[in-house]
Amino acid sequence: MTLVERFVKTRSVARPTQLAISMSILAVAMRLFLIDQPYIDNWSWRQSDVAAIARNFYQNGFHLAYPQIDWAGDAPSFVGTEFPILPFLAAIAYKCFGVHEWIGRIQAVILFAVSLPFFFLLVRDTWRELPAHGPSAGCRSHFADTAATWALFFYSFAPLNLFASREFMPDVPSLSLAIIGLYFFLRYGHAIRDSRIAWPRAEESKRDRANGESVAGRWLIASGGFISLALLIKLPTAIIGAPLLYLAVAAVYDHRTLSNGGRRPALQDLLVRLVARWELWLFALITLAPPAIWYWHAHEVAEKFYPHHFFGAGGIRIMSASWYWKIAKQITTSSLTPVLFALATAGAFMTRSTTEPARAERRGRESPRGLTNREVSQSMRARLFHFWLAAMIVFIVVVGYGNRHQWYQLPLVPIAAALAGAACASLASKISARSVRITLSILLAVSFSILAFHYARPFYQPSAAQLRDLGLELKRTTAQNSLIVAADNGDPTIFYYAERKGWHFLEKNGIYDGNPGDSEQVIVDLEQLRGRGATHLVFISSTFWWLDYYREFAQHLAKSATLVETTSEFRIYKLNLAKE
Repeated sequence: MTLVERFVKTRSVARPTQLAISMSILAVAMRLFLIDQPYIDNWSWRQSDVAAIARNFYQNGFHLAYPQIDWAGDAPSFVGTEFPILPFLAAIAYKCFGVHEWIGRIQAVILFAVSLPFFFLLVRDTWRELPAHGPSAGCRSHFADTAATWALFFYSFAPLNLFASREFMPDVPSLSLAIIGLYFFLRYGHAIRDSRIAWPRAEESKRDRANGESVAGRWLIASGGFISLALLIKLPTAIIGAPLLYLAVAAVYDHRTLSNGGRRPALQDLLVRLVARWELWLFALITLAPPAIWYWHAHEVAEKFYPHHFFGAGGIRIMSASWYWKIAKQITTSSLTPVLFALATAGAFMTRSTTEPARAERRGRESPRGLTNREVSQSMRARLFHFWLAAMIVFIVVVGYGNRHQWYQLPLVPIAAALAGAACASLASKISARSVRITLSILLAVSFSILAFHYARPFYQPSAAQLRDLGLELKRTTAQNSLIVAADNGDPTIFYYAERKGWHFLEKNGIYDGNPGDSEQVIVDLEQLRGRGATHLVFISSTFWWLDYYREFAQHLAKSATLVETTSEFRIYKLNLAKE
């Protein structure tokens, strides 16, 4: 290779990497915008709960196994939740910097940033398994680099991920760790396959083969550690098991195919070999044992302590067709944008062809064992995103009620980004004119960016600003030991910014059972809470109507409480002492 050829080759290889680095820097910079914003956006209630757990660690002691919320009144307020490593780390940072919103938010930004190179490599290495067509046929590397670059762009700027990856919530950190673990598992499969291809016969290769499998083992252990932590932080991330299982089958398929001279193994033999791989059992132990122990403990905490709450409980419920239609419309617009959804749909079909591996298998049978055998299952690993997508669809259907929260659909972002990246690379390979490719690429990037900005804007709206204002007013005007009863539609933002304990109103299942049935129910609930030490009752503008609709309750409140402050956003009542 001449010096000029080597220079051109180096620049060609480096260009996608340079572009990926530039996009990553821009993506992280955009997430630092409003990084110190109070928890008053559309997802305020989930963040306020996590922030309350962090502050309670900071104020009440670093008891990692017993996270506390603010809306259990005078009770210890321990709840069952995900492994609270994120609020725990935030509480440690509070010791150095004080309590600030940016400390909670920056964790998601950091883990998102860490995931970017791994996602790029995951997509690139996956699509390298897919035979390229058109002008770039025979150059899988170019196809994969193009697909990975586009995938990184979509993953970085899809509106749902753009917003969620700067929230004080466990969802993006868990997804980021899962992506890293999935990439390491892919490398495990490659290491197993490559060790068998490189040294197929020679006796002196035993040591090299052992070294190759040792490398594979290290990839596998690292994958298990990251996946385990992802599950600890957010249990629904368990859907990553679908692509992991598929990659495990692909690794065993490779092994048996290469051992049989390129012949496809029987299904029974494949299953037996899969079960017999002891390292996969070790992987399962590393991955599943810590989450199983933690969630058993979290369940026990929820059973033992008031308010007997387990985060995420009750989400498994199949809903009506109209419910799923609403989720589908949300996915195609504010989660992904219509552009990304359309490209991902196209990519899902473009990357599912099975003709190439069949041809490769026939070629492998007709030729000596060697590099052609490597092509026997080249399209197999390229299906991992299809299996991940299938698992997500099942998850959305089965956990229908839980998917009322848009953040549960976050895994669709990397799936759609990877499939859309493949679609872009495939379409680009069919266009010979470089100027046309560049023009279309610019148009695509601009149109997607405009739509992403349009759909992301509503996420940032300070929809819970009045709750924060009320909380700050309560902090200013009430004693530190006051107990607040809040008709707040279940959003704990009031308690967090008031730095007071209290109860949602209605106190039991008010969030899930809807509005009170009648005045008697409201009066009974209020009097029970007054008897437990409640000192104040507050309403926000969206619950003012209670005082008009439940007239008997309004009359009772006029006799048993004093209105101390009223604005267009909230009302504060001082409750009279409970009668002995």
